[in-house]
This record gives sequence, structure tokens and C-alpha cells, in this order.
Amino acid sequence: MTEEETVGQLEEEARKRRERLKARRQKLEGTEEEPEKPKFDKELPQPVFRSYNPVDEKFQESAIAKAKPIDIESQVADTIKQGEVKTLLEDVDLTNLAPRKPDWDLKRDIAPKLLKLERRTQKAIAELIFERLKLTQDLAGAVQAQQNPNAFDE
Repeated sequence: MTEEETVGQLEEEARKRRERLKARRQKLEGTEEEPEKPKFDKELPQPVFRSYNPVDEKFQESAIAKAKPIDIESQVADTIKQGEVKTLLEDVDLTNLAPRKPDWDLKRDIAPKLLKLERRTQKAIAELIFERLKLTQDLAGAVQAQQNPNAFDE
């Protein structure tokens, strides 16, 4: 900074200080000059008081009137009527509502294997009967032996 710029800056600060002191003195003496109010091109918006009831009468017209409670008894009655459910047992299929047993999927997966085993079991029983028929050569005795397997072993 040059010396001239420093002096110019100091003079400007001194001038501002003098103006502040003058404004303070006038304020203390009560002879303060009213500064000019800025002029607005358009009107300021009016305040709207929703939850505040203003005391000043000029703001009373800006206050919104208090809302009156509505009659909700009829609305509640309509809602209750709509919510009533007519139960019809014919419409409800209880088999779909009942939970399945925990092992239902195991039984489903093993069913074909059980059918195969059942056929093999029947075939094995038929072979045993055939062998006993060969030994006894008596159909009645074979049937009796089948009903009482311990009698054959004696």
C-alpha cells in the first residue's frame, strides 16, 4: 500500500466515526433525525393468523375464524357398518385353512418308493406261500400255515 492510499483510508474511517458520534449525540439529546423510510413498489403481504388470536384490532381482520368440530358420529357409524363381515361357513373351505402336518412333504416324496416296496412285499409273500404249498401239497394246510406261522415250524 502506498502512503496516499493509507491516508485516504484513515480519513474515510475518521469520517464514519464522526457520523456515528454525531448520531449518538443526537439520540441522547432526543433530536434524532428520522432517516428516510425506503419506499416499496408493491404492498407488503398481510399476515395470516392461524393459531394466534391477535390483540390489536387492526390485525383482527387478518385472523382466521376458529374451525368448528364436525359431527363424526355418523362417519364412525358408516365405517362400522362397512366393516361388518358376514361370515358364511359355506364360503370357507376348512381344508385349505388347516395347517399341514410337518412331515407331509416327506410322505409325498417317499410315496413312489413305498409303492415299489409294497409290490415286492406282495411278491415275496406269494413266493413263500408257493414254497409251503410245494412242501405240504395241501392247500388247506398252506392257508392254515399262513394264518398261524408258528404251527408250521413245529
